[in-house]
Amino acid sequence: MAWTARSVARWVLGGGLVVAGIGHLTSRREEFQAQVPDWLPVDADLVVLLSGAVEIILGLALVAMIGRRAMVGWTVAGFFVVIFPGNVAQWLEGTDAFGLDTDAKRFGRLFLQPALIAWALWSTEAWRTWRRGGVDAAHPDT
Repeated sequence: MAWTARSVARWVLGGGLVVAGIGHLTSRREEFQAQVPDWLPVDADLVVLLSGAVEIILGLALVAMIGRRAMVGWTVAGFFVVIFPGNVAQWLEGTDAFGLDTDAKRFGRLFLQPALIAWALWSTEAWRTWRRGGVDAAHPDT
């Protein structure tokens, strides 16, 4: 496997998702619960546990599913879109978590989500593959 900026970025994102997912399942659960909007008609702890499990699976998929990189990239990007309302709710409701203890910090956090989406699409070549008319690239990991 040739290590390129894309493959390193994909591994880093995958590792970050696994670490974050483990955090959902362990001592940081209360902080993650702070990001679950009050209007969501599901128990906040259940949302945190399920999203943690999904993050672990997606993180592992980023590094293991070499032949399905683009599909995994779109899935990870979609996950980041789905959880974005939690970040918006945290900002609007003024909920402190993860050191986001001011409106300015919570607002600034909103700009991380588009960056994560772009990171997922770039590191997996998902956007490039889609533009070429395919769902996945059938080429070696680069």
